[in-house]
Amino acid sequence: MKELTITTAAVLVGAFILSVLFGHIVLPILRKKKAGQYINEYAPQAHRSKAGTPTMGGISFVVAFLAVMAAVVIYWAASHARRALIPLALVVLYAVGNTVIGFIDDYFKLSKRKNEGLTEGQKFLLQVVMAAAFIAMMAITGNLTTALRIPFTDIAPDIGFFAYPLYLLVLVGFVNATNITDGLDGLASSVCVPVATLIVLCGLLGFIPEIAVLGAALLGGVLGFLVYNQHPAQMFMGDTGSLFLGAVIMGCAVMAGELLLFVLAGFMFVIEMLSSLLQRLYFKLTHGKRLFKMAPIHHHFEKCGWGEVKIVVVFSLVSLAFCVLAFLGR
Repeated sequence: MKELTITTAAVLVGAFILSVLFGHIVLPILRKKKAGQYINEYAPQAHRSKAGTPTMGGISFVVAFLAVMAAVVIYWAASHARRALIPLALVVLYAVGNTVIGFIDDYFKLSKRKNEGLTEGQKFLLQVVMAAAFIAMMAITGNLTTALRIPFTDIAPDIGFFAYPLYLLVLVGFVNATNITDGLDGLASSVCVPVATLIVLCGLLGFIPEIAVLGAALLGGVLGFLVYNQHPAQMFMGDTGSLFLGAVIMGCAVMAGELLLFVLAGFMFVIEMLSSLLQRLYFKLTHGKRLFKMAPIHHHFEKCGWGEVKIVVVFSLVSLAFCVLAFLGR
């Protein structure tokens, strides 16, 4: 326990320092390459001034995450059973796979000079393939449970084959949820902080120990990125970073065998996604009427007169509340 705590703390600090350092390196490169964000014509008026702000900045915390995780694997290789490192490696590969999808999407947006990269269908198909491959490898290596534990209870029904499509649905949905949340300065990063902290605590207090270092690497990375992403943002994470966030969180959920608990912890992300889905459904059913002033819901609050900083603070506190609830239900 003591060794794990020290390792986790070192990973957190290391990821933070490297994220800040890589951000300092990446930012001028993105500016030089004119990798500026193109703002959707339907975005609130206040966002027009953000046009040209460098995007794809998520590369900085992704690289920081990978660097510290590589160090952990090398350090643990001698003392840990290799089998214990397999699920950890699969989570990292799943996260990297989603980062590649996000990078391609961001690159197409920049090359087209529009806020349109991959089509929804293309992105969805790639995410499904990535999630299916991850689930299959976790199952083949004996690191995936078909028992679905219900938070706040000791009930964990084994749903057998039905666990696989459920995992697929939740993983793809959650990764898209973190992507949708990335719409204001520091929003996705700030909402992610309590979730990553919960992952660390769960790893230290009795779940799969390896998720503690994954959570610490994620937490340190996003905290370092917030140095550049807090309002007014110097750079955005882009899909490169936002898809990575969801993949790491869900990878830890599968690894710990606590799918529902982690969905509860990240429910602020889910709310963002549901607001977009409900807006689309309501729009179609009512032939043009809107449920919210604008979706996802953070834009609705902008239309209501809330400032970006207020939205980020409130959403982060709601995220923290869900994480406390999840911690109590573990």
